[in-house]
Amino acid sequence: MNPDIKLVTGMKKPKTLLALLCAFVASSFLLSCESDIDVTAEWKDITIVYGLLNPNDSVHYLKINKAFLGDGNAIEYAKESDSMSYFGNLEVNLTEIYSNGATRTLQFDTVTLQKNPGVFADKQIFYKSAFKMPVLLDDDRTVTYKLLVRNKLTGKEVKSETVLVHDFRISSPRPGQPTIDFLTDNSQQVKWQSAPNARRYDVFVRFIFQEVFNQTDTTDRYIDWVLGTTRSNTLKGDEDMVMPYIPTSIYEIAASLIPYTDSQKEASVTSRLVDKVVYTVVASGDELNKYLDINGPTSGIIQDRPEYTNIENGLGLFSTRFENFQNPIMIGAQTEAQFIIRKPQLKFVDKIGN
Repeated sequence: MNPDIKLVTGMKKPKTLLALLCAFVASSFLLSCESDIDVTAEWKDITIVYGLLNPNDSVHYLKINKAFLGDGNAIEYAKESDSMSYFGNLEVNLTEIYSNGATRTLQFDTVTLQKNPGVFADKQIFYKSAFKMPVLLDDDRTVTYKLLVRNKLTGKEVKSETVLVHDFRISSPRPGQPTIDFLTDNSQQVKWQSAPNARRYDVFVRFIFQEVFNQTDTTDRYIDWVLGTTRSNTLKGDEDMVMPYIPTSIYEIAASLIPYTDSQKEASVTSRLVDKVVYTVVASGDELNKYLDINGPTSGIIQDRPEYTNIENGLGLFSTRFENFQNPIMIGAQTEAQFIIRKPQLKFVDKIGN
């Protein structure tokens, strides 16, 4: 992900207030973000909150920052953690509320994480809590999460809430089928039923294979073939959803994504072995869908768009999503043969047993 973003706010005419939010959302999806949002205001404490709760995770993180003020280069300010951080001056609590009235309160504590080099400071403060979220499938219950961020120095409170995205079923490819081949140029479909409280669905195929280095060392690797994005008409669930794709496209996708850009590393690959694919659908809550729609790339003439936030007394995004990974399906021998014939530069060879 390469979000081209900047972050400042302040007294004159700073640009791009929601950059942190855009950066972390972009790291969760295969997209870049538009980022020129003008803000004109006298200086005040502006809290920016980013959080995506996911029942697949056992540890959950929130990114909470203050907008920062400066007349110089926004990129230089972003490299300084004290320009953005509240450090230990926040109390962060999450209340889980079931439709039957049951509740529990979850506390988040600060943790400093090292991130990859980039626009923002390498070491950043996150808010972390370890807890298991319920996985709701064919369940009439609703679970709401209410976030409360309190500044211990000023008493300022920042709030938000979101509802849990339910689990859902992928019906095609057929669950449990032993093998799959990618041999036809005719359109095929991934099929599933929409999940309650989800609006956006990002669909991809994870192609898993092995690489043999220097004829001795074997390691697993994968690439993600992005099929596209679709949206449900309602948030009720049980809507028939489809994502079309052309099976033979996998060969060109593989040729584009598999070879290493480092020519020496690619030369050290002796051979590759096909293995399996995992069909995956990521369902996102309505708030996240709105944010991505507003902040995603645009090809239109009008570039100025409204900000979207669901943070009370602050800015940012708090939402949920659910990742449905279908059980792995082994790739058939005919597809293996096609890789060898069509894309010899990828170094795929016959796998024992095929």
